[in-house]
Amino acid sequence: MGWTDLVLTALLLVVGLAGTGPAAANQGQVAPLLSYVLVVAACLPIAVRRWRPLWTFVLTGAATVVYFALGYAYGPILFALFVAVYGLAVRSPLRRTALWVGVLLAVGLLAVARFLEVRDLVTVTAWLVIPAAVGVAVKARRDATAGIRAEQARRAVSEERLQLAQEVHDVVGHGLAVIAMQAGVALRVLDREPDKVRASLEAIRFLARDTLDGLRTELVALRSGSSRAPLRPDSGLAELPGLTERIRSAGLPVAVEISSSVGELPSDVDTAAYRIVQESLTNVLRHAGPEAAARVRIARDGRDLLVEVSDSGGPAVVAADDAGLGIEGMRQRAEAVGGTLDAGPIPAGGFTVRARLPLASGGSS
Repeated sequence: MGWTDLVLTALLLVVGLAGTGPAAANQGQVAPLLSYVLVVAACLPIAVRRWRPLWTFVLTGAATVVYFALGYAYGPILFALFVAVYGLAVRSPLRRTALWVGVLLAVGLLAVARFLEVRDLVTVTAWLVIPAAVGVAVKARRDATAGIRAEQARRAVSEERLQLAQEVHDVVGHGLAVIAMQAGVALRVLDREPDKVRASLEAIRFLARDTLDGLRTELVALRSGSSRAPLRPDSGLAELPGLTERIRSAGLPVAVEISSSVGELPSDVDTAAYRIVQESLTNVLRHAGPEAAARVRIARDGRDLLVEVSDSGGPAVVAADDAGLGIEGMRQRAEAVGGTLDAGPIPAGGFTVRARLPLASGGSS
């Protein structure tokens, strides 16, 4: 029971008690004491209309029917009936509203038919049908709005899960690719260069631990429902030297060119750029030929950040890129910040990934 319902109830009581006498006089009647009692009986249930809309409807409707069945002049009591009918319609399923309004309408018409003319019966009917129709329309709009919000919430959850899945793909895929290459290096020089074997095993140990930490971060975020678990910061281009060093240690030469004009980047653009470079180099490491080399170029072009990763490894990179999942994931990252990404083979051999990321990001930072 809210204070607004109490205020509304008090207002209906004042209007009903003050207006019943004049309404009766205008229709050539004198309002007896019982008519005022029925007005009070019709108004008081309004106080619990939000808590018990059906009770309010039944009690107010019954008092109103008795009022008119006794032949009293119709007047302010109809306002209480209007509020009660609207309260039922706006809080109840359509079938329940139609059933109870239909019952009250039939009982009311039978009760007052002998006192009122056809024109008056139409008026009384309107006092039931109109608030019911308004309440049904308002409820339908509220339900539609709630449905839209629920769908938006489900879509947000789905998009968040897809983002987390992409993070897991990038973190684990990159780690396993480098680990596999380091293991291959160690096997090739196992008998000849024990120092190099030790270095490869150390790199494998470090990268396996780092990959597991990243995987744990994403799993914690997924389980907690949060967009990012606070176990480690978002990756960015500041981590590019460590990334390229791992790639080089696995046997892939990488040249990096970062323009001095790049400057500080929005966090979402910074993360997207890093992940695109990471996934591109991972694809080269997994699928390019033994003589391949990679080149990373990052520069600012007006209000955009340009990210380009190319290699000389031949068309195998295109065919073997996780059936296109890696490229599609990079494209989604670019689009999430309002950018674009193109990827394709180079006519002279190799493969290039080019991304254009607006610095005034269209995604969330």
